[in-house]
Amino acid sequence: METRIAYAKVAPGAYRAMLGLEQYLHGCGLEESLLNLVRLRASQINGCAYCIDMHWKDLRAAGESEQRLYGLDAWAESPYYSDRERAALTWTEAVTNIRDGHVRDEVYEHVRGQFSEKELADLTLAVAAINAWNRLAISARSEPGKYQPRTEPLDKTA
Repeated sequence: METRIAYAKVAPGAYRAMLGLEQYLHGCGLEESLLNLVRLRASQINGCAYCIDMHWKDLRAAGESEQRLYGLDAWAESPYYSDRERAALTWTEAVTNIRDGHVRDEVYEHVRGQFSEKELADLTLAVAAINAWNRLAISARSEPGKYQPRTEPLDKTA
């Protein structure tokens, strides 16, 4: 499969704007590990091989366990995710699968129990961003497997 579109080259302004959103998210206060878990889950839902490869590698490089990564598709039935992570994953699925209907009030109320208003806004921006990245990578046929993760931990506390 050959890459179709090099967005950074043909639409550099838009690409820089997307990177600007990522820079904001990196400093927004949400845990980087949580953001990458959300990115990986949305990428699984969307079937984006490039982004699955990227976020799986980033999470492993930051010390995430293989058990939690392998179980992510079945997170709701798995005991090794925190309440905060479960809320974030619930929100991620609801926002990513928005075509199935609006985000239900009970989902919002559940998530609000774990996230402040600003955190929920940032989480929603993260979900929106990864959905956009997924669509760019899928339409461009970005080739998975070549991405190399950062070598330092993503969380300053890790």
